[in-house]
Amino acid sequence: MARDYYGTLGVRPDASSDEIKRAYRKLARELHPDINPDAEAQQRFREVTAAYEVLSDPQKRKIVDMGGDPLGNGAAGGMRDPFAGFGFGDIMDAFFGAAGGGSTRGARSRVQPGADALIRIELSLEECNTGVTRELNVETAVVCDSCQGSGCAKGSIPETCDTCAGRGEVQTVQRSFLGQVVTARTCPVCRGLGEVIPDPCRQCGGEGRVRARRTIAAKIPPGVADGMRVRLAGQGEVGPGGGPAGDLYVEVVEAPHPTFERNGADLHCTLRVPMTTAALGAVIPLETLDGRVDMELEPGTQPATELLLPGHGLPKLRSSGRLDGRGDLYVHIEVEVPTKLDARQTELLRELSGLRGEEDHNLATVNGRPGGLFSRLRSRGR
Repeated sequence: MARDYYGTLGVRPDASSDEIKRAYRKLARELHPDINPDAEAQQRFREVTAAYEVLSDPQKRKIVDMGGDPLGNGAAGGMRDPFAGFGFGDIMDAFFGAAGGGSTRGARSRVQPGADALIRIELSLEECNTGVTRELNVETAVVCDSCQGSGCAKGSIPETCDTCAGRGEVQTVQRSFLGQVVTARTCPVCRGLGEVIPDPCRQCGGEGRVRARRTIAAKIPPGVADGMRVRLAGQGEVGPGGGPAGDLYVEVVEAPHPTFERNGADLHCTLRVPMTTAALGAVIPLETLDGRVDMELEPGTQPATELLLPGHGLPKLRSSGRLDGRGDLYVHIEVEVPTKLDARQTELLRELSGLRGEEDHNLATVNGRPGGLFSRLRSRGR
Protein backbone atom coordinates (compact mmCIF):
# COMPACT_ATOMS: atom_id res chain seq x y z
CA MET A 1 0.00 0.00 0.00
CA ALA A 2 1.43 3.38 -1.01
CA ARG A 3 2.58 5.64 1.83
CA ASP A 4 0.76 8.88 2.55
CA TYR A 5 3.59 11.35 1.92
CA TYR A 6 1.29 14.35 2.19
CA GLY A 7 -0.02 13.12 5.55
CA THR A 8 3.54 12.56 6.78
CA LEU A 9 4.32 16.24 6.22
CA GLY A 10 0.85 17.37 7.31
CA VAL A 11 -0.02 19.15 4.05
CA ARG A 12 -2.89 18.93 1.57
CA PRO A 13 -2.40 17.10 -1.75
CA ASP A 14 -2.73 20.42 -3.57
CA ALA A 15 -0.08 22.13 -1.41
CA SER A 16 2.42 24.36 -3.20
CA SER A 17 6.17 23.68 -3.18
CA ASP A 18 6.64 26.53 -0.70
CA GLU A 19 4.04 25.07 1.66
CA ILE A 20 5.77 21.68 1.47
CA LYS A 21 9.13 23.28 2.22
CA ARG A 22 7.74 25.21 5.20
CA ALA A 23 6.11 22.07 6.62
CA TYR A 24 9.34 20.09 6.34
CA ARG A 25 11.39 22.90 7.82
CA LYS A 26 9.09 23.05 10.86
CA LEU A 27 9.23 19.28 11.42
CA ALA A 28 13.00 19.15 10.87
CA ARG A 29 13.50 21.66 13.66
CA GLU A 30 11.53 19.47 16.05
CA LEU A 31 12.73 16.01 15.07
CA HIS A 32 16.40 16.25 14.08
CA PRO A 33 18.53 13.86 16.19
CA ASP A 34 20.83 16.67 17.34
CA ILE A 35 17.83 18.28 19.04
CA ASN A 36 15.60 15.32 19.88
CA PRO A 37 17.64 12.14 20.55
CA ASP A 38 14.52 10.00 21.19
CA ALA A 39 14.51 6.90 18.99
CA GLU A 40 10.91 7.45 17.93
CA ALA A 41 11.73 11.03 16.93
CA GLN A 42 14.67 9.80 14.84
CA GLN A 43 12.39 7.35 13.04
CA ARG A 44 9.85 10.11 12.44
CA PHE A 45 12.64 12.39 11.13
CA ARG A 46 13.59 9.77 8.53
CA GLU A 47 9.98 9.52 7.41
CA VAL A 48 9.43 13.27 6.97
CA THR A 49 12.82 13.61 5.24
CA ALA A 50 11.89 10.89 2.76
CA ALA A 51 8.47 12.48 2.23
CA TYR A 52 10.05 15.84 1.53
CA GLU A 53 12.54 14.25 -0.87
CA VAL A 54 9.66 12.73 -2.82
CA LEU A 55 7.28 15.70 -2.84
CA SER A 56 9.98 18.24 -3.70
CA ASP A 57 10.76 16.28 -6.87
CA PRO A 58 8.12 17.00 -9.57
CA GLN A 59 8.54 13.58 -11.21
CA LYS A 60 8.29 11.64 -7.95
CA ARG A 61 5.34 13.76 -6.80
CA LYS A 62 3.55 12.96 -10.05
CA ILE A 63 3.95 9.24 -9.29
CA VAL A 64 2.44 9.81 -5.82
CA ASP A 65 -0.53 11.73 -7.27
CA MET A 66 -1.17 8.79 -9.63
CA GLY A 67 -1.38 6.41 -6.66
CA GLY A 68 2.14 5.01 -6.89
CA ASP A 69 5.08 4.97 -4.50
CA PRO A 70 8.39 6.22 -5.98
CA LEU A 71 10.34 4.63 -3.12
CA GLY A 72 8.95 1.17 -3.82
CA ASN A 73 8.12 -1.21 -0.98
CA GLY A 74 11.01 -0.26 1.27
CA ALA A 75 10.04 -0.08 4.94
CA ALA A 76 10.05 3.21 6.67
CA GLY A 77 13.12 2.18 8.55
CA GLY A 78 14.89 1.60 5.27
CA MET A 79 14.22 5.02 3.86
CA ARG A 80 17.34 6.84 2.80
CA ASP A 81 18.24 9.72 5.09
CA PRO A 82 19.74 12.38 2.81
CA PHE A 83 20.78 14.44 5.84
CA ALA A 84 22.49 11.63 7.70
CA GLY A 85 25.67 12.89 9.33
CA PHE A 86 24.64 16.55 8.99
CA GLY A 87 24.11 18.74 12.00
CA PHE A 88 21.05 20.88 12.64
CA GLY A 89 23.07 23.86 11.49
CA ASP A 90 23.47 22.23 8.08
CA ILE A 91 19.69 21.92 7.62
CA MET A 92 19.12 25.54 8.67
CA ASP A 93 21.96 26.52 6.34
CA ALA A 94 20.27 24.71 3.46
CA PHE A 95 17.20 26.92 3.88
CA PHE A 96 18.68 30.23 5.04
CA GLY A 97 22.44 30.19 4.27
CA ALA A 98 25.19 29.73 6.84
CA ALA A 99 24.75 31.87 9.96
CA GLY A 100 26.91 34.95 9.87
CA GLY A 101 28.99 33.69 6.97
CA GLY A 102 26.87 33.80 3.82
CA SER A 103 27.95 30.36 2.59
CA THR A 104 28.66 30.20 -1.12
CA ARG A 105 28.44 26.38 -1.29
CA GLY A 106 31.48 26.10 -3.49
CA ALA A 107 34.35 28.15 -4.76
CA ARG A 108 33.57 31.03 -7.08
CA SER A 109 35.33 31.44 -10.39
CA ARG A 110 38.45 33.56 -10.60
CA VAL A 111 37.21 34.89 -13.96
CA GLN A 112 34.57 37.56 -13.32
CA PRO A 113 32.82 40.00 -15.68
CA GLY A 114 34.14 43.54 -15.69
CA ALA A 115 32.37 46.69 -14.57
CA ASP A 116 30.85 49.31 -16.84
CA ALA A 117 32.62 52.64 -17.29
CA LEU A 118 31.27 56.15 -17.86
CA ILE A 119 32.79 59.13 -19.63
CA ARG A 120 31.18 62.53 -20.32
CA ILE A 121 31.72 64.62 -23.43
CA GLU A 122 30.49 68.13 -24.23
CA LEU A 123 28.77 68.67 -27.57
CA SER A 124 27.57 71.85 -29.23
CA LEU A 125 24.02 72.11 -30.51
CA GLU A 126 25.39 71.86 -34.06
CA GLU A 127 27.10 68.56 -33.18
CA CYS A 128 23.89 67.26 -31.63
CA ASN A 129 22.17 68.14 -34.89
CA THR A 130 24.56 66.39 -37.27
CA GLY A 131 26.10 63.70 -35.05
CA VAL A 132 29.82 63.39 -34.59
CA THR A 133 32.61 60.84 -34.17
CA ARG A 134 34.93 61.65 -31.29
CA GLU A 135 38.28 60.13 -30.43
CA LEU A 136 38.15 59.49 -26.68
CA ASN A 137 41.14 58.83 -24.43
CA VAL A 138 39.98 56.49 -21.68
CA GLU A 139 41.83 54.72 -18.89
CA THR A 140 40.36 51.34 -18.01
CA ALA A 141 41.43 47.85 -16.98
CA VAL A 142 42.64 45.71 -19.89
CA VAL A 143 43.85 42.11 -20.13
CA CYS A 144 47.41 41.71 -18.92
CA ASP A 145 49.48 40.99 -22.02
CA SER A 146 52.11 39.15 -19.97
CA CYS A 147 49.92 36.40 -18.47
CA GLN A 148 46.93 36.76 -20.84
CA GLY A 149 44.58 37.06 -17.86
CA SER A 150 45.66 33.94 -15.94
CA GLY A 151 47.42 35.93 -13.20
CA CYS A 152 50.26 33.41 -13.10
CA ALA A 153 53.88 33.97 -13.92
CA LYS A 154 55.11 32.15 -17.01
CA GLY A 155 55.42 28.42 -16.41
CA SER A 156 53.26 28.33 -13.24
CA ILE A 157 49.64 27.38 -12.59
CA PRO A 158 47.17 27.97 -9.74
CA GLU A 159 47.15 25.49 -6.85
CA THR A 160 44.34 24.24 -4.60
CA CYS A 161 44.01 26.25 -1.41
CA ASP A 162 45.25 24.23 1.59
CA THR A 163 43.09 26.14 4.06
CA CYS A 164 39.70 25.33 2.51
CA ALA A 165 40.75 22.35 0.36
CA GLY A 166 39.34 24.07 -2.72
CA ARG A 167 35.85 24.68 -1.31
CA GLY A 168 36.26 28.46 -1.10
CA GLU A 169 34.87 28.51 2.45
CA VAL A 170 35.83 27.32 5.89
CA GLN A 171 33.40 25.90 8.45
CA THR A 172 33.34 26.10 12.22
CA VAL A 173 31.31 23.81 14.51
CA GLN A 174 29.90 25.05 17.81
CA ARG A 175 27.77 23.42 20.47
CA SER A 176 24.72 25.27 21.74
CA PHE A 177 21.52 24.44 23.62
CA LEU A 178 20.05 23.57 20.18
CA GLY A 179 22.83 21.12 19.51
CA GLN A 180 25.61 21.27 16.96
CA VAL A 181 25.63 24.46 14.85
CA VAL A 182 27.76 24.64 11.72
CA THR A 183 28.63 28.07 10.29
CA ALA A 184 30.58 28.86 7.14
CA ARG A 185 32.50 31.89 5.97
CA THR A 186 34.59 32.80 2.95
CA CYS A 187 38.09 31.42 3.09
CA PRO A 188 40.42 34.29 4.13
CA VAL A 189 43.38 32.84 2.22
CA CYS A 190 41.92 32.33 -1.27
CA ARG A 191 39.02 34.79 -0.82
CA GLY A 192 36.48 32.22 -1.89
CA LEU A 193 38.27 31.15 -5.07
CA GLY A 194 39.32 27.71 -3.85
CA GLU A 195 42.81 28.17 -5.30
CA VAL A 196 45.84 30.34 -4.84
CA ILE A 197 48.54 31.56 -7.21
CA PRO A 198 51.94 30.66 -5.74
CA ASP A 199 53.87 32.65 -8.35
CA PRO A 200 51.85 35.70 -9.44
CA CYS A 201 52.48 37.55 -12.68
CA ARG A 202 54.97 40.37 -12.09
CA GLN A 203 53.06 42.77 -14.32
CA CYS A 204 49.52 42.47 -12.91
CA GLY A 205 50.24 41.00 -9.46
CA GLY A 206 47.94 38.04 -10.09
CA GLU A 207 44.90 40.11 -11.11
CA GLY A 208 45.03 39.16 -14.78
CA ARG A 209 44.42 42.79 -15.76
CA VAL A 210 46.23 46.10 -15.69
CA ARG A 211 45.28 49.77 -16.04
CA ALA A 212 46.02 51.27 -19.44
CA ARG A 213 45.12 54.35 -21.46
CA ARG A 214 43.71 53.78 -24.91
CA THR A 215 41.90 55.67 -27.66
CA ILE A 216 38.36 54.74 -28.67
CA ALA A 217 36.32 56.14 -31.56
CA ALA A 218 32.85 57.00 -30.24
CA LYS A 219 30.17 57.56 -32.87
CA ILE A 220 27.46 59.87 -31.53
CA PRO A 221 24.24 59.77 -33.62
CA PRO A 222 22.27 62.87 -34.70
CA GLY A 223 19.52 64.00 -32.34
CA VAL A 224 21.20 63.26 -29.01
CA ALA A 225 20.34 65.54 -26.12
CA ASP A 226 21.81 66.57 -22.79
CA GLY A 227 22.01 63.62 -20.38
CA MET A 228 21.63 60.90 -23.03
CA ARG A 229 24.07 58.00 -22.94
CA VAL A 230 25.52 56.14 -25.90
CA ARG A 231 26.54 52.54 -25.15
CA LEU A 232 29.78 51.14 -26.53
CA ALA A 233 29.53 47.41 -25.92
CA GLY A 234 32.61 45.65 -24.55
CA GLN A 235 34.65 48.83 -24.19
CA GLY A 236 34.47 49.07 -20.38
CA GLU A 237 36.58 47.46 -17.64
CA VAL A 238 38.04 43.99 -18.19
CA GLY A 239 37.04 41.75 -15.27
CA PRO A 240 39.29 40.01 -12.73
CA GLY A 241 41.10 37.02 -14.17
CA GLY A 242 40.77 38.50 -17.65
CA GLY A 243 36.98 38.22 -17.55
CA PRO A 244 34.75 39.74 -20.25
CA ALA A 245 34.78 43.53 -20.40
CA GLY A 246 31.83 45.64 -19.36
CA ASP A 247 30.37 48.42 -21.46
CA LEU A 248 31.49 52.02 -21.85
CA TYR A 249 28.75 54.65 -21.64
CA VAL A 250 29.34 58.06 -23.22
CA GLU A 251 27.14 60.67 -21.57
CA VAL A 252 26.31 63.79 -23.57
CA VAL A 253 26.66 67.22 -21.96
CA GLU A 254 25.02 69.76 -24.29
CA ALA A 255 26.59 73.22 -24.28
CA PRO A 256 24.25 76.25 -24.26
CA HIS A 257 23.68 77.91 -27.65
CA PRO A 258 23.79 81.70 -28.06
CA THR A 259 20.75 81.80 -30.38
CA PHE A 260 18.57 78.72 -29.99
CA GLU A 261 16.85 77.12 -27.01
CA ARG A 262 15.95 73.49 -27.24
CA ASN A 263 12.73 71.72 -26.28
CA GLY A 264 13.11 68.09 -27.28
CA ALA A 265 13.55 68.11 -31.05
CA ASP A 266 12.06 71.60 -31.40
CA LEU A 267 14.07 74.83 -31.38
CA HIS A 268 13.05 78.30 -30.24
CA CYS A 269 14.68 81.64 -30.98
CA THR A 270 13.82 85.32 -30.59
CA LEU A 271 14.03 87.70 -33.56
CA ARG A 272 14.09 91.43 -32.80
CA VAL A 273 12.82 93.63 -35.66
CA PRO A 274 12.35 97.44 -35.86
CA MET A 275 8.79 98.66 -35.55
CA THR A 276 8.91 99.94 -39.13
CA THR A 277 9.85 96.45 -40.39
CA ALA A 278 7.03 94.92 -38.34
CA ALA A 279 4.61 97.46 -39.80
CA LEU A 280 5.73 97.25 -43.42
CA GLY A 281 6.72 93.58 -43.58
CA ALA A 282 9.90 92.16 -45.05
CA VAL A 283 11.74 89.02 -46.16
CA ILE A 284 14.35 88.33 -43.49
CA PRO A 285 17.30 85.93 -43.99
CA LEU A 286 17.52 83.66 -40.95
CA GLU A 287 20.47 81.43 -40.06
CA THR A 288 19.29 78.00 -38.91
CA LEU A 289 21.33 74.95 -37.92
CA ASP A 290 20.97 73.67 -41.49
CA GLY A 291 21.83 76.93 -43.26
CA ARG A 292 20.15 80.17 -44.25
CA VAL A 293 16.43 80.36 -45.00
CA ASP A 294 14.33 83.35 -46.09
CA MET A 295 11.52 84.01 -43.64
CA GLU A 296 8.62 86.23 -44.74
CA LEU A 297 7.42 88.74 -42.18
CA GLU A 298 3.87 89.86 -42.96
CA PRO A 299 3.01 93.59 -42.84
CA GLY A 300 1.50 94.57 -39.51
CA THR A 301 3.26 91.83 -37.53
CA GLN A 302 2.47 92.30 -33.85
CA PRO A 303 4.81 91.90 -30.85
CA ALA A 304 4.98 88.35 -29.41
CA THR A 305 3.97 86.84 -32.77
CA GLU A 306 5.20 83.26 -33.15
CA LEU A 307 6.26 82.07 -36.59
CA LEU A 308 6.71 78.37 -37.40
CA LEU A 309 9.37 76.96 -39.71
CA PRO A 310 8.50 73.24 -40.02
CA GLY A 311 11.35 70.74 -40.19
CA HIS A 312 14.06 73.19 -39.17
CA GLY A 313 14.51 71.72 -35.70
CA LEU A 314 16.67 68.76 -34.63
CA PRO A 315 16.48 65.12 -35.73
CA LYS A 316 14.05 63.05 -33.65
CA LEU A 317 16.00 60.16 -32.13
CA ARG A 318 13.84 57.21 -31.15
CA SER A 319 14.66 54.89 -28.25
CA SER A 320 15.74 52.26 -30.79
CA GLY A 321 18.40 54.66 -32.09
CA ARG A 322 16.63 55.28 -35.41
CA LEU A 323 15.65 58.72 -36.66
CA ASP A 324 12.00 59.66 -36.99
CA GLY A 325 11.78 62.97 -38.83
CA ARG A 326 12.79 66.39 -37.53
CA GLY A 327 11.44 68.90 -35.08
CA ASP A 328 10.34 72.45 -35.90
CA LEU A 329 11.80 75.91 -35.41
CA TYR A 330 9.69 78.51 -33.59
CA VAL A 331 10.64 82.15 -34.17
CA HIS A 332 9.32 84.58 -31.55
CA ILE A 333 9.03 88.13 -32.86
CA GLU A 334 10.02 90.99 -30.59
CA VAL A 335 9.27 94.49 -31.95
CA GLU A 336 11.82 97.11 -31.00
CA VAL A 337 10.54 100.60 -30.25
CA PRO A 338 13.19 103.34 -30.66
CA THR A 339 14.18 105.15 -27.47
CA LYS A 340 16.10 108.04 -29.07
CA LEU A 341 14.75 110.07 -32.01
CA ASP A 342 16.28 113.10 -33.74
CA ALA A 343 14.16 116.08 -34.73
CA ARG A 344 13.39 114.84 -38.23
CA GLN A 345 12.38 111.36 -37.02
CA THR A 346 10.17 112.90 -34.38
CA GLU A 347 8.53 115.13 -36.97
CA LEU A 348 7.85 112.18 -39.28
CA LEU A 349 6.33 110.09 -36.52
CA ARG A 350 4.10 112.98 -35.47
CA GLU A 351 2.97 113.37 -39.07
CA LEU A 352 2.22 109.63 -39.25
CA SER A 353 0.33 109.85 -35.98
CA GLY A 354 -1.77 112.66 -37.35
CA LEU A 355 -2.50 110.81 -40.56
CA ARG A 356 -3.67 107.79 -38.53
CA GLY A 357 -5.74 109.92 -36.17
CA GLU A 358 -3.63 108.89 -33.18
CA GLU A 359 -2.82 112.36 -31.82
CA ASP A 360 -5.69 112.11 -29.32
CA HIS A 361 -4.23 109.98 -26.54
CA ASN A 362 -7.56 108.95 -25.13
CA LEU A 363 -6.93 105.30 -24.23
CA ALA A 364 -10.63 104.59 -24.26
CA THR A 365 -10.55 104.78 -28.06
CA VAL A 366 -8.35 103.34 -30.76
CA ASN A 367 -8.19 105.10 -34.14
CA GLY A 368 -11.17 107.20 -33.11
CA ARG A 369 -13.31 104.10 -32.30
CA PRO A 370 -14.56 103.28 -28.79
CA GLY A 371 -13.33 100.20 -27.01
CA GLY A 372 -9.65 100.92 -26.39
CA LEU A 373 -7.13 99.22 -24.13
CA PHE A 374 -8.71 100.03 -20.78
CA SER A 375 -12.22 99.08 -21.87
CA ARG A 376 -10.91 95.74 -23.17
CA LEU A 377 -9.20 95.08 -19.85
CA ARG A 378 -12.38 95.90 -17.95
CA SER A 379 -14.38 93.56 -20.13
CA ARG A 380 -11.93 90.73 -19.48
CA GLY A 381 -12.21 91.40 -15.76
CA ARG A 382 -15.95 90.89 -15.93
